[in-house]
Amino acid sequence: MKVVALVSGGKDSCYVMMKCIQYGHEIVALANLLPVDDSVDELDSYMYQTVGHQIIVSYAECMNVPLFRRRIRGSSRHQKLSYQMTPDDEVEDMFVLLSEVKRQIPSITAVSSGAIASDYQRLRVESICSRLGLVSLAFLWKQDQTLLLQEMIANGIKAILVKVAAIGLDPSKHLGKDLAFMEPHLLKLKELYGSNVCGEGGEYETLTLDCPLFTNARIVLDEFEVKLHSPDSIAPVGVLHPTIFHLEKKGSTDSSSLENEPGLVFEVQGDGPNTTEATRQLDNGIVDHTRTRVNLSKTGKDNTFSICCWLEDSSESPTGLKEDLETVLTEIESQLSKHGVSWQNVLYIHLYISDMSEFSVANETYVKFITQEKCPFGVPSRSTIELPLVQAGLGKAYVEVLVANDHSKRVLHVQSISSWAPSCIGPYSQATLHKGVLHMAGQLGLDPPTMNLRNQGAVAELNQALTNSEAIAEAFRCSISSSAILFVVFCSARTKESERNQLHEKFVSFLDLAKSSRRVSNVMDPIFLYILVPDLPKRALVEVKPVLYVEEDTETDDETRKEELGEGDYSCCGYKPEKWHQDCVQTRVVDGKICVTILSISAEVMRKLHEPSGDEEQQLERVSRFCVYLLDKTLSENSFSWQDTTSLRIHFSTSLGVSVERLSDIFETAFKVLNELSHGVAFNGLKEPIFNLVPVLGAGNSSASLDNIITCELFSLRS
Repeated sequence: MKVVALVSGGKDSCYVMMKCIQYGHEIVALANLLPVDDSVDELDSYMYQTVGHQIIVSYAECMNVPLFRRRIRGSSRHQKLSYQMTPDDEVEDMFVLLSEVKRQIPSITAVSSGAIASDYQRLRVESICSRLGLVSLAFLWKQDQTLLLQEMIANGIKAILVKVAAIGLDPSKHLGKDLAFMEPHLLKLKELYGSNVCGEGGEYETLTLDCPLFTNARIVLDEFEVKLHSPDSIAPVGVLHPTIFHLEKKGSTDSSSLENEPGLVFEVQGDGPNTTEATRQLDNGIVDHTRTRVNLSKTGKDNTFSICCWLEDSSESPTGLKEDLETVLTEIESQLSKHGVSWQNVLYIHLYISDMSEFSVANETYVKFITQEKCPFGVPSRSTIELPLVQAGLGKAYVEVLVANDHSKRVLHVQSISSWAPSCIGPYSQATLHKGVLHMAGQLGLDPPTMNLRNQGAVAELNQALTNSEAIAEAFRCSISSSAILFVVFCSARTKESERNQLHEKFVSFLDLAKSSRRVSNVMDPIFLYILVPDLPKRALVEVKPVLYVEEDTETDDETRKEELGEGDYSCCGYKPEKWHQDCVQTRVVDGKICVTILSISAEVMRKLHEPSGDEEQQLERVSRFCVYLLDKTLSENSFSWQDTTSLRIHFSTSLGVSVERLSDIFETAFKVLNELSHGVAFNGLKEPIFNLVPVLGAGNSSASLDNIITCELFSLRS
């Protein structure tokens, strides 16, 4: 990509440019924001480093790259963490600056910034990039600061300290000193006081005078003044004010070309966006489609529930994915409104489409509905999977949303491309935390800085997907090796069977290694569900969807709860407990608040349930009653009820050869029987079914055995 680099003069903004080039991008312009008054060294800014701005004009000559500069007119008006367009805010100066760069150089597609740990700055750069249709590149994000400092010095960043504001740093001693000279002292301050060695806590700021990107010349600082801003005896604050400097040519560069060339430096004027632009709502251009083919399901909880929407068979309909998805999302939007909520209350979205080659079409349609403007508390996390929808008679789009009727969710949404974890460029988040449950977006085996799939096969993709998942979990101070409740692993039908057979073993090995490296004592025993699907985004072979529990002080584990509750004498729907029934069920109960159950009906189980005199439909009726019986029994034994259900997916193999409409009727009948036996207590007042029928190619508890005919995935949450 062609990149405009945000430069402050500091080491970080210079080193991230070097990382951009390392990953194959091209720096075609520089952008800098500076004070209105040239004599002012530092502004009271939450966003910008301006100390040393007098020298930045030389970067254009040093790199032979155009430099666009704008004087900061705004102030820090919008100080909340997540930024929304605010007139006269200093962030809008960046918008004006980058808008002009994009106007003059239309080929630019990305912006680099030196963000390492500041969510405040990263989110504002991402907001501007989103508005301008640019990609944010932040390759230093979440990197270990000690290693990063060593890398910068080893890779030729020559920078001096131009501001100090921390215990152990003395303006009279340390201002003007080279970063390499200061490294041992900075490491010592980290040991003594927990200081950030890269200055991310505001301990110090730097000015880069030379680096490998400066191919024409280096900057030589001849004279400077030290200005003491605060004479505090513990942590005095001082800045370096450059007074005289010159450029020293490199190689065969003509010294006459080192004068400040007006043709390389552009001053950007103009006003920021007005109030009207800041508050207007864009017309999403959605066409109103007929709803005669729309079907719904909804779980019974009032505070956390799921809504699912799909279409009846549209194989003979002229509508495509775009039209079907618009119809489905419009109906879900209507249903959300009826329940007094909106897209801002959605925690997670399962987006199922009929053809992954139309992913871009699906995404373009999706972003008409789910936007950051509509979700001020954070956009929901998402997984996108191709399913045999048309084959199953479900149209071309199928969507499930998990909803909470409160605003307590916490979202991690990093749109910048970095070395930390894959970016989410667009309105979906890496993970959403709500009531102790961390819902992580589907993770592919993407190499974060390049956003390319690992090309060594399914096992390599799985390893990278788990590495990415762990990075996201660490942002919530937990680990997939100790906090995971459930792993759903989608396997593409293109995966070789020999590789598929290795996935589970490699998965367990990864978790075991992570546990030993973290030395964790309290470890959950997660459930695994492998699902075989036609295709995945980017033609990936594997996608992992982890669900984690991140709260502490778990009072009882699964085994203790079983001992407390006992087996009991339980019978329902004509079944009596048998030992082999438990072989069909995996259940995890966490802290008495969460109950996750996976019920597997394999071909072998179907044979056990088979009645010689019954036909195929009668056999399915018996299977459905058996599923409802075991699910009800599991909930009851663990002191949960159907009213606690937040989602129930019934994955069924298309090899069954039965229509979704008929299968839905069969399961609805089974639930009605249960409701009658419970005298209406189980499903009081529900109008729609509580389950979603999800067509798959196969499923199983192991990657080597995907022969389940029906798999029920039940998630319950006690308020």
